Amino acid sequence: MKKFFEEFKKFALRGNVMDMAVGVIIGGAFSGIVTSLTDNFITPILMFITGQETYGLGDIAVFGSNFVSAVVNFIIMAFILFCLMRGINKLMSIGKKEVPEEPTTKVCPFCKSEIAIDATRCPHCTSEQPEEAEAS
Repeated sequence: MKKFFEEFKKFALRGNVMDMAVGVIIGGAFSGIVTSLTDNFITPILMFITGQETYGLGDIAVFGSNFVSAVVNFIIMAFILFCLMRGINKLMSIGKKEVPEEPTTKVCPFCKSEIAIDATRCPHCTSEQPEEAEAS
């Protein structure tokens, strides 16, 4: 049973699964914005243009506040999801050792300028760089 939970944890916290979950949640929250935009702006404008409905200032204020509410809901959802993912990433990084990066530069032994590690000549003093001893 322990092995089953280990495998499930490895599957559920894998990057692809988490990315897909975030995409689905953000997509659902964004669909609320699109629905609100359609219901509160596009449909009333079309109904007004075709003469089916007349709207007052109060109706327009309600439409605007409904849309702003949908946008605020999206922002809150995205912020909570961001905090949740940040916490999960921090938990996943516990116990992992940081691998030091390979150096990409070296110091010219003649002019002491920093140059690319694979340079054969220094771009500053134009001196030929000595061959590095191959580690065997």
